[in-house]
Amino acid sequence: MTKKIFVSLSFFFLCINFLTAQTKVSGIVYDEFKQPLPYANVVFKGTTEGIITNEEGKFYLESKSTQSAIVVTFVGMEPKEVPIEKAVTYNMEINLGAGKMLNEVVIYTGKTSKKNNPAIDILRKIWARKKKNGLRQFKQYQYDKYEKVEFDLNTIDSALMKSKLFKGMEFVFEQVDTSDVTGKSYLPIFINEALSQVYGDNTNGKLKEITKANKNSGFSNNQQLIAFIKDLYAEYDIYDNYLKFFDKDFVSPLSRTGINVYNYVLHDSTYIDNKWCYNIVFYPRRKNELTFKGDFWVNDTTFAIKKINLTASRGANINWVKEIYIEQEFEVLNDSVFLLTRDHMMSDFAFSKKDKSRGVYGKRTTLFRNHKFDIKKEDKFYKEDVNFYDPEIYTKSDDFWNENRFESLNKDEKGVYKMLDTLKTVKKFKRLYNLVSILGSGYIEMDNFDYGPIFSTFGYNDVEGIRVRTGGRTYFGPNDPWRIQAYTAYGFKDNQFKYGISGKILLDKKNRFIISGGNRRDIEQIGVSLTTSNDLLGRSFASSSLFASGDNSKLTSVNLTNFSAEVEPLKNLVFQAGMSYRTLKSASPNTFSLDYYKVMPDSQNPQGVIENEVNQYEFNASIDYMPGRRPIGYGVERTNVDSNFARLYLSFSQGIKGVFGSDFDYEKVQLYYRQPLLVGGFGRLFTTFEAGKIFGTVPLGLMGVVPGNQSFFIIDNTYNLMNYYEFMADEYVSLHFEHNFNGRLFARVPFLRKLNWREIIGIKGVYGTISDENRAINAQTAIPYRAPEDVYWEYHAGIGNIFKVLRIDFAWRGNYLDLPDANKFTVKASFGFYF
Repeated sequence: MTKKIFVSLSFFFLCINFLTAQTKVSGIVYDEFKQPLPYANVVFKGTTEGIITNEEGKFYLESKSTQSAIVVTFVGMEPKEVPIEKAVTYNMEINLGAGKMLNEVVIYTGKTSKKNNPAIDILRKIWARKKKNGLRQFKQYQYDKYEKVEFDLNTIDSALMKSKLFKGMEFVFEQVDTSDVTGKSYLPIFINEALSQVYGDNTNGKLKEITKANKNSGFSNNQQLIAFIKDLYAEYDIYDNYLKFFDKDFVSPLSRTGINVYNYVLHDSTYIDNKWCYNIVFYPRRKNELTFKGDFWVNDTTFAIKKINLTASRGANINWVKEIYIEQEFEVLNDSVFLLTRDHMMSDFAFSKKDKSRGVYGKRTTLFRNHKFDIKKEDKFYKEDVNFYDPEIYTKSDDFWNENRFESLNKDEKGVYKMLDTLKTVKKFKRLYNLVSILGSGYIEMDNFDYGPIFSTFGYNDVEGIRVRTGGRTYFGPNDPWRIQAYTAYGFKDNQFKYGISGKILLDKKNRFIISGGNRRDIEQIGVSLTTSNDLLGRSFASSSLFASGDNSKLTSVNLTNFSAEVEPLKNLVFQAGMSYRTLKSASPNTFSLDYYKVMPDSQNPQGVIENEVNQYEFNASIDYMPGRRPIGYGVERTNVDSNFARLYLSFSQGIKGVFGSDFDYEKVQLYYRQPLLVGGFGRLFTTFEAGKIFGTVPLGLMGVVPGNQSFFIIDNTYNLMNYYEFMADEYVSLHFEHNFNGRLFARVPFLRKLNWREIIGIKGVYGTISDENRAINAQTAIPYRAPEDVYWEYHAGIGNIFKVLRIDFAWRGNYLDLPDANKFTVKASFGFYF
C-alpha cells in the first residue's frame, strides 16, 4: 500500500471568493536573548482560542470574531499582552523578556518536574477514571457518524498559477482559500463524504460500522481511493496510550507513559459550558520523537476531556508529513457523560519540512450524534461480510446529501465537485492522470485491455542472457468478475520463447467462490521460498541476475498446468483445493542437473537407470487465515491496504504416481505463520515461522530448498548469506525475527537525531534434515546434498530511512563458516516510500 499512498500523493501534487476570518495574526516569540521560544502559549485575550508556538517559536492564529489583543505566556515568564491594531497582522515579533518568579504558582522552566506538579496530579486522575468516561462506561453503544475528507494544494502563489503545469486549467484557482490553522493559501482539489452507523459492544470487544452513503469528487465508487483514505486516517481514541497515524505509534499526551516524554504545566482554569475545567499545556521533553505539543481542558470532577488540541512535533521521525494538527471537542450528556462530538485532523503532506515548501493538506472532519446505549445486538449481527457491495451507497442524490449531512458544505467544498467534473474534460489533466496511473499500477490502459506490467519488460540471467517480455490482461474495471492474463518472453542467449496464460472467474460474490486455471512454460529459479505455491504467472526476483552476485545458472525449465477452486466462507478465511501437473528439467544441463535414479543401482545393474526430467501430478488443499487483513474491491482480484496483518497458512499436497505418467508418490505438509506486532512506542516486531515435512521419496526437483538470496537487495523470508541450493531439507523448521525501532534509539543521540534514521535488527535460523532414501535417489553430483542439521543462523543490523527512501542492512553468518564459497558478511539494500 505504500506505493499506492505515494502514487496517490503524487496525483494530488499534480492536480493542484475568499472566506476570510475577522482577525488573523502570525509571528514569532523570542526570549530575552532574541532566541525563538518554542511551546509558548498564544491566545486571544478573554477567549479560549489559542495555539502553541512550534519548535521555531512561530505561530498563526485566527478568529471569526474581532479581537483586540493576544496574550503570550510561557512557564517561568510573565504573560505579555500585545494589542492588535488591524484585522490582519502578520510577522509579529514578540519578546517575553527575562523570566520572573510569580508568588501564586510553582514555576517550571525547561523540563518540568514529575514530582509536586499539579498537572501530573490531574493526569493521574484522568488515568484512574478513563474507563468510566466516554463510550467505555456503557455495555453497548451506537451512534450516527458523518466523515468528510478533503485534500488541498497549499502555498498557492503567482508562480504556481502561471506555471506550465496548469496551462489550460487556470480556472481551478477560482477556489483558492486561506487555512485557519497555518494561514497558508490553499486550493481544494478533492473531497470525500461518508455517512455511516456505528455499533459497539464493550463486553466482547465487537465493533461494526455500516456505510449508508459515500460520495467523492470525480472518482465515483473508486474502491482503491476510498480504501486509501480510510488507511490514511485510521480511527483512534485519545485516551489510548498510543495513537497510530501513518503507520507510526505516537505517544498520547494522556498515556500512562506520557510523563516520560512530555512536560506538563497547569496553565489555567475556567468554566466551559457550566463545567469547571483545568487547562493543561504539554510539550515534548526531547526532539525527534513521535510526540505532540498542545493543550487540553479537563473537567474537575469526572476528569473527562472537554477539549484537546495536538500538533505533532515538526522534528518527529515521519516522512512526507510536515505537520499534523488534531482538535477534538466533547459535549456533556446527562451532566456527567462526556462524548466526542467533533474530531478534526489536518495533515500537511510535503516532500520537505521547510516553511515555504509546497504540499498538500489532508483534512478530515468527523461528526457524531444520536448516541444510544445498552441496546444489545446478537453476536451474528457483528459478523463481517466477506464481499459486501451495494452500488446504491455510491449513487445517492444531491437532495439526499443536502438532507442528511450533519453540517452544510461551504462554498469552497461545493466548488470542488464542480471543478473536478470540469477537470475530467480537460485533455491535459487526462494525460497527467493516465501517467500517474501507469506508474502506480505498472499497466498501460487501453480499451478493456491493460498492457504490462511494464516493469517486467527487460531481464537478464546466465541461461537466457537478455530477456524481453510482453503481455497484458483483460480489464473492464477494478472489480471485474473475471480476468484473463497472458505473456510471452524471449531469451537472446538460449533462443527460446516462453509463455504463460491464466484465467479466473468469480462465480459467487457472497462467499467469493473462484475457479482458476492456466499453463506456463518458462525458466525460473525454484526453491526461493520454503512454503511453496502454484502461482502460475509469478516470477521470482531470483530468476534474474541483473542485480545479483555469484552463479545464477542453476535454473529450471518449468512446464506447469494448474486448476484450482477457492471459497471464503468467513471474512479473511480462505479454503483452496486444486490439482497441478508439472514437468521439471534443467535449463542448463552443462552447469546444473536434476538427475535422479529411476532404478536404483544394484549388483546386476551397478549404474542403475538415471532420469533427468521430473513429471509430477499433485493434488493440494490449503487453509489461509488472515485476521486484520483489509482487502480492496469486490471483484475476482483484490489488493490489500497494507501487509501489516497476521497470516496463518496450512497446506497439504499429495503426489500420486502413475496419473498422467506421474513419477512419485509422496505427501507434503507445510505451515507458515507471520505476525507483525506493534511494541508500543518501540516500533514493530515481525515474526515469521515456517515448518514442513515431505513423507515419501522425492528427487531434487521436488525437494525443499532453503531459500538463499544472491541479489543485492533485501528479500523477505530468504537468508542473506546463503547461496541458491546451499542447503536442502525434506523436514525443516525456520524462524525469523526482525524489529524496526522507527528511530526510537537514534532520537536519543544528538548528532544522529536530525538525520531521522531508523534502526533495524534481526536474526534468522533454520533447522532441517534429509532422509536416507532421498539422499540415495539423488544421482547428480554438482550440488552436494547438505541439510542445516546444526541450525544455520545469521543476524543483521540495518539503517532505514536514509534520504527517506533507502534502507541498508549489514548481515553476518553465524555458523557453517568453513563451507566452500561461504559468505561470511554482506551488505544489502532496499528502496521504498514509507511515512
